[in-house]
Amino acid sequence: MRKRSKKCLKMHVESIKRERRMSILLSEEEQQIVDRYLEKYKITNKSRWLRETILMFIHKNMEEDYPTLFGEHDMRR
Repeated sequence: MRKRSKKCLKMHVESIKRERRMSILLSEEEQQIVDRYLEKYKITNKSRWLRETILMFIHKNMEEDYPTLFGEHDMRR
């Protein structure tokens, strides 16, 4: 399988039009935690980081909760 070039990936990401808005409220302490993290790891695009972090968390949980034919207990016997 051929790897995509950075230019191709960048064009694909830019072609996705995001029209839905999400907003959250944070406490002062939570906001400071996020800001410190972003500063420590030199993350400049906060919205992209939040979007990727949330979607990776959801994707990971969905993969772990994927239905199987047998339960985990039955498969380990």
